[in-house]
Amino acid sequence: MDVHQRSLKTVDDSALSGKTSKTKNLKHDSQSQPSLYLTNAVFFGLFFSVAYFLLHRWREKIRTSTPLHVLTISEIVAVLSLVASFFYLMVFFGIGFILHPFAAFRAVQYDEEDAAEIDKTSGSCLAEVSPKLPPLPPNIGANKVAPAPVLISSDDEEVVQAVVSGSIPSYSLESKLGDCRRAAAIRNQAVERVTGRSLEGLPMENFDYDSILGQCCEMPIGFVQIPVGVAGPLLLDGKEFTVPMATTEGCLVASTNRGCKAIYVSGGATAVVLRDGMTRAPVVRFNSAIRASQLKFFLEDPQNFDSLAHTFNKSSRFARLQNIKSTMAGKNLYIRFTCSTGDAMGMNMVSKGVQNVLDFLQSDFPDMDVIGISGNFCSDKKAAAVNWIEGRGKSVVCEAVIKEEVVKKVLKTSVESLVELNMLKNLTGSALAGALGGFNAHASNIVSAIYLATGQDPAQNVESSHCMTMMEAVNDGKDLHVSVTMPSIEVGTVGGGTQLASQSACLNLLGVKGASKESPGANSRQLATIVAASVLAGELSLMSAIAAGQLVKSHMKYNRSTKDVTKIAS
Repeated sequence: MDVHQRSLKTVDDSALSGKTSKTKNLKHDSQSQPSLYLTNAVFFGLFFSVAYFLLHRWREKIRTSTPLHVLTISEIVAVLSLVASFFYLMVFFGIGFILHPFAAFRAVQYDEEDAAEIDKTSGSCLAEVSPKLPPLPPNIGANKVAPAPVLISSDDEEVVQAVVSGSIPSYSLESKLGDCRRAAAIRNQAVERVTGRSLEGLPMENFDYDSILGQCCEMPIGFVQIPVGVAGPLLLDGKEFTVPMATTEGCLVASTNRGCKAIYVSGGATAVVLRDGMTRAPVVRFNSAIRASQLKFFLEDPQNFDSLAHTFNKSSRFARLQNIKSTMAGKNLYIRFTCSTGDAMGMNMVSKGVQNVLDFLQSDFPDMDVIGISGNFCSDKKAAAVNWIEGRGKSVVCEAVIKEEVVKKVLKTSVESLVELNMLKNLTGSALAGALGGFNAHASNIVSAIYLATGQDPAQNVESSHCMTMMEAVNDGKDLHVSVTMPSIEVGTVGGGTQLASQSACLNLLGVKGASKESPGANSRQLATIVAASVLAGELSLMSAIAAGQLVKSHMKYNRSTKDVTKIAS
């Protein structure tokens, strides 16, 4: 028995001595850690401080048109310090990253060998005491086990109850389930139970919920069906277009289609894009109006535009700053940036560029307080005079000459009647109403329908429907010249809802799907002219119906259901 005890003590002593040596190594490593951290911190600080110094100096050179390759003594020292610190950091972290897996492997291997040796020695010494020792626990320190992910039940009913009780947030279903369609279905049921209202009739199937995740709609419970009709062919600038229109209003597609026919048989319409620039106007504040005016003068100085444009344009390969206009309200400054955005509608693009410029200005105007990236001087999704006068998005004018016989046979009215009605209704009547950009019959109808069909932002129908309709007799009073002037059509053919399958199909029908490879921005400008030409067709047809006294009659015929509503209700 003593022999066994001495053997066990020997094993314990050897293990203890090995453990002591390892402890000494660990203490040595721990003592070297602070100096290593300090060295790394010094080189990190040197790298970023020198980089900031050089960037600041190069920006000054750009402003003063000084060649970048002309270096001062301090700049040469800064460049050498930058290279040295960069080389150190790359060598240190690069080698550490490469050798880390091998070091970890060797550590695990050594630990396993030590454990096996102890197990072997202990087994031989204690063979007569115990037939078999329990295995040693695994080395958890060498391989860290990640915590198991939180799993949601595969039973939909349990998940619905969890959402209703609040234990699972409704907004997190997509990330927790990993299935967007299932998440929408569960949320649909949860909403019914929480509200006590039925969602029967709201479709769920045959929709790609993955396509809207993170870009179009949050917490979906289904989708709304809007019928899509087509008007045309619309003959515009020698090309024929079949125009998709998503609407629930009867007569709208039929009326626009009649206008398209009148334009087609009269030789077609022509359109021109006058301006193409999206806007964003942040509001900044200073301690005094004098200080705010200094920034205003700085921004409007042509000598500063190149450096501002360079900073702005770095936000995107398509964003190009066109101009900056600013106005003051006391010590507050509203800065309206305008830039081209390629085939995108461009709100996010221009916002990123504006943020770059604000960060750039902060160094010269450290007392500038940025109140908001948008100060409503843009102006987005609101009827505003600045858009009516300055334009936003695409500014388009579209015109056509409608022959006298077409006015009589297709539109069922006369040139004189249309000219008089347009003056008294669209111009005088709108002026009496104090209209802002509303000098038209129903431009918003056509704009909204095309926007819904092609995946545009429906809320931007507000400023995009700004329109002035003009009519006058030409060719000795026989023919009708009609035009629409629309200064702020905000459309895009990439991004947002344009990527959805249905909306993408409608864009493809018009031949403007996606970005133009030959000329960036061409597809979105083409779409803007199609919108304007379709509005022209709609204005022609509605005004003719009013002049001929057919408006009420046509709506009673085409915009009223013939179904027995009492039977449906019962």
